[in-house]
Amino acid sequence: MSLLELVTNAAANPKTLTAPSTYPIILNPEDSLLSLNPTIENPDPNSLVVPVSGFQISQTDSEIIDSANKFFKKLKRKLKNPKSFDTEDLVRSLGSFLKKNGKKINVSVGVDPSSEEYQRVLIEKLGFLMGRDVSELVLEACLFLQSWELVEALIVNGHVAHSSYSNLVSVLVERRRSDLVCLCIENFTDLGSSELLCILKYFLLPSKGAYTSMLAVKKDWGIQAKLAMGKASNKSLKGKKLQVAKEAALLLVIAHDDFLASELCLHYLLSSPNLDDVILADSISKLSGEEIMTLIRYLGKWLKKYERFPQAGPCPKASSMLGLKACDSVPTLEAVVKCFGLVLNEHFSSLVLNLEFHEELRSMKAVVSSLALEARLCCSVANVVEDLKAEAINA
Repeated sequence: MSLLELVTNAAANPKTLTAPSTYPIILNPEDSLLSLNPTIENPDPNSLVVPVSGFQISQTDSEIIDSANKFFKKLKRKLKNPKSFDTEDLVRSLGSFLKKNGKKINVSVGVDPSSEEYQRVLIEKLGFLMGRDVSELVLEACLFLQSWELVEALIVNGHVAHSSYSNLVSVLVERRRSDLVCLCIENFTDLGSSELLCILKYFLLPSKGAYTSMLAVKKDWGIQAKLAMGKASNKSLKGKKLQVAKEAALLLVIAHDDFLASELCLHYLLSSPNLDDVILADSISKLSGEEIMTLIRYLGKWLKKYERFPQAGPCPKASSMLGLKACDSVPTLEAVVKCFGLVLNEHFSSLVLNLEFHEELRSMKAVVSSLALEARLCCSVANVVEDLKAEAINA
């Protein structure tokens, strides 16, 4: 059987993970490489390949793998009878497993199990010892038990495998966990079309039960905006920090004001650097007329904001310099225009034939014309500046 046939069959017949892999963790190469010896007495120094022997896994890695396999089987058994299993049991057994293996490599949690930070710190410091197999099973248990703190820790620390994206997103949408959906957008590097479409539909036409978690997202944006305004008026800040604070304050205020809670969730989607244009276009093409109208109105709000506040723009230093992480999740004018272009490309006929879209598009036309004129003027000024620089250099 060819490699292509193996891949095709595996994709067509996915199997549920029933046993851990042979090497579930990243092996420590130092001890293994030092134990290798050439199989021939006088190897050619110019040869690119030298046969070696003596490869073996370090004792520590072997013990961690054995421990991970045992924990995998134990957790698998418990999930078969979930009624006798709760979040407290999961945290206790996971903590015991990770701390036991952490001692083998001299890494400790450093937080008391009774602390509110325990679950987050546990995954942050020792989560890498789970390996892919165990982390997938832990995520499955978390979703079943609705252990959202652990789910958040797994997402933020990169312990969610790509194969789990679709199921995770669908469960979070079903459970109306808007905050965790936003975290997925921020941390997942290659969301597929199905996940993206699910998220778009959820944010564009949210159910009544979703507003509670979306209001929590809105509250976070409000906190960040107030924090930014406080820093902008802080007299102790000087020079570059003060300038960044003022730019961040303007950016976060316009990103927060006049936007609905569901629209604030859309900010994460449009600002994500990980979105593929082809996949986004495919997802947009599958939206209904009502969803497209909601998206157009949202994009129109952004165009009007950037027309009214032309000085607003990306503020990448605000996150690291001032702790204003929300600045990284504000859509740029370029992202807004690109998304609007995708909407036009994918739904051109519907937009032309349905009168309900015409009023929205007319209002956006005036804004786009104004922005285009300003862009042409800026380009002219930029060209003059470049010419003056060139003359100054040649003088």
